[in-house]
Amino acid sequence: MSVEIRQVQSRAQLRTFVNFPEKLYRNNPYYVPPLVFDQMDTLDQKKGAAQEFCKSALYLAYKDGELCGRVAAIVNFKANEQWNHKEVRFGWYDFTDDAEVADALMEKVYEFGRQYQMDSVVGPLGFTDFDPEGMLIAGYDRLSTMALIYNYPYYIDHLERMGFEKDAEWMEFKVFMSDKLPDRLERVSKIIQQRCNVHIRPLTRKIVRQEDYGTKVFKIINECYKDLYNFTVLPDHMAKKYLDFYLSILDLRYVCMVENEKNEIVAFGITMPSIARALQKSRGKLFPFGWWHLAKSMFWKHEEGVEMLLVGVRPDYQNTGINSLLFADLFAKYQKWGVKWAETNAVLETNLKNQGQWKDFETETVKRRRSYIKKLEY
Repeated sequence: MSVEIRQVQSRAQLRTFVNFPEKLYRNNPYYVPPLVFDQMDTLDQKKGAAQEFCKSALYLAYKDGELCGRVAAIVNFKANEQWNHKEVRFGWYDFTDDAEVADALMEKVYEFGRQYQMDSVVGPLGFTDFDPEGMLIAGYDRLSTMALIYNYPYYIDHLERMGFEKDAEWMEFKVFMSDKLPDRLERVSKIIQQRCNVHIRPLTRKIVRQEDYGTKVFKIINECYKDLYNFTVLPDHMAKKYLDFYLSILDLRYVCMVENEKNEIVAFGITMPSIARALQKSRGKLFPFGWWHLAKSMFWKHEEGVEMLLVGVRPDYQNTGINSLLFADLFAKYQKWGVKWAETNAVLETNLKNQGQWKDFETETVKRRRSYIKKLEY
């Protein structure tokens, strides 16, 4: 029987789209489901934060009456203008190991791209860089993280069979905590505070609320990441849609902000205790009891690992060693709280400066991921 593709048109179909991986990865011990409500909000084509500068379509694949795949086709006009290219993105691309299904879903992405006269197809990417991106190409036997994609190895086989080629590649590191903070890190961090006239700003809920700290962080993220692969510089008013919720639920002890004498943020480290196991237990749902697993993991009974979600230094403070101050503060807290390791977010393989930050620690490359590109044919 041929594959039937249905475009998502209703809230019920959207929920089916979001929940499909739960079926596909049900018996996989390394898959970590995302928060369902967050995925619903992100993908909602009326409420989604990125809809003001993106066009998108969501598709479900059925074969013999069974749901067997999904994909999102996205045109990010802001990114295309910023990077001077014409790309249609594919994201949330999941499917059974069936060439007919994989091809039928991707054909819909091609069709969507042609509607907007795009030149190439690239992915997996989301609407913006706050969405998961990069297909896993190594580390299938490692527990996934909250913020990134997990996929089966056969995904790569199908993409390369279709003619997709490497566009960019990322690495993820596990940084192991030593019994004592490296002497160089501790020494340099003290020098940097005096030389650069900067200080650590402890955060409270009151500060985050009263000083509109989400917008402050949002601005510096744009400054720090604007030159990275396919990054979309977003307007300030989108801060509330992307950061306010997460700053409201984060354990702020795991967040480090470095400010200068003008109380401007010049470096940041947004980290959190790993909630991967809690997400597996809750299956990404808050109710009826998922909230309990998540709250316990985040605030009361932490796992032994930490996820480093966002780390950056303002461009005019880079090459000053200010990241030493950032890590000295965070890692001293990790040691105090019994954290054994921290897993970085995805780092571009070409970003040697970022990778060099961990030279004082024992590290292990635990995962690699890749975005693929293909010329769109007409």
